[in-house]
Amino acid sequence: MNARILLAALWLAAGPAGAQGFAGLGTAAEGFAIPERPAAFAFPADHGAHPAYRIEWWYLTATLTGPDGTDYGAQWTLFRSALAPRPAAGWEATQLWMGHAGLTTPAAHYSAERLARGGIGQAGAEAEPFEAWIDDWAMVSTAAGGADALDALRVTARGDGFAYDLALRATGPLIFHGEGGYSVKSPEGQASYYYSQPFYDVAGTLELPGGAVPVTGTAWLDREWSSQPLSETQEGWDWVSLQFEDGARLMGFTLRARGGADFTAATWIAPDGTTTAYPDGALTMTPLAETQVAGRTVPTEWRIALPAQGVDIVTLPLNPQSWMDVSVSYWEGPIRFAGSHAGRGYLEMTGYD
Repeated sequence: MNARILLAALWLAAGPAGAQGFAGLGTAAEGFAIPERPAAFAFPADHGAHPAYRIEWWYLTATLTGPDGTDYGAQWTLFRSALAPRPAAGWEATQLWMGHAGLTTPAAHYSAERLARGGIGQAGAEAEPFEAWIDDWAMVSTAAGGADALDALRVTARGDGFAYDLALRATGPLIFHGEGGYSVKSPEGQASYYYSQPFYDVAGTLELPGGAVPVTGTAWLDREWSSQPLSETQEGWDWVSLQFEDGARLMGFTLRARGGADFTAATWIAPDGTTTAYPDGALTMTPLAETQVAGRTVPTEWRIALPAQGVDIVTLPLNPQSWMDVSVSYWEGPIRFAGSHAGRGYLEMTGYD
């Protein structure tokens, strides 16, 4: 068993694992830190890693457009998973790291994965100066002195058949979901710490088999950490980040439960960054059409409604075959939507066997 296979096996045993890799987020987290009310954030430290918690991610999605009007989507994610709630150095380190990169076009979807063991410099996340990396993939702050580290970023990754180099600049504030960043995920009260930077303007270059493509667009960065963010009965989620033409934004998700009621939550973000959090039941996500993707049936068109904000929209994927063919596989891709509002966004769906 080579190192890469061993690391993948460790992830499937101890990371965001279980059936399809995601139901395992509901397993007991004895010995690890647990999010508590009220959420209290300290920056820049909280932009970095939180090794006392079992699972954490830095998750970027970008909706992009080429000079001829073609839509594209890019994803960059770094996951951290702890094998045990104790510190160790070098090859004894208890932190595992997994990177995912995706690039979507109307005709193709590319995905790549990197796996690393913490403690040897191959992967990590540092708060000052901010950098998150795995191998030669990186998310690095380019913010001016005195500004928040996430105000400006350079994000790079590459895989078979694709690469990207993107410059991001924030035009609005950080957003805190749920109760000031304490995001409840189940009726039993499981929760995570969850904040976002959803106001990025983007410019950069995609490398595709046909050559380089300059792109512009918008991006959304999610930061989340916990030790048991799901309940034992929850097996996956459907999540959207939506950017409306009038400058408002919406984050929403449905957590699917076996033999019980699903759980939803949403955050409405006004153009000036003012937020309104919505509890379970306020948001509805109804699948309208399914697609055969990578040997399974996946809902790829959705009706999404948030009556409190007058939202009633239908989403369409840029590419229905946007399957992330990685160790813990899932659907992730850019979407457009219309109805009561119009705009672009990203859809993620996990736990579809």
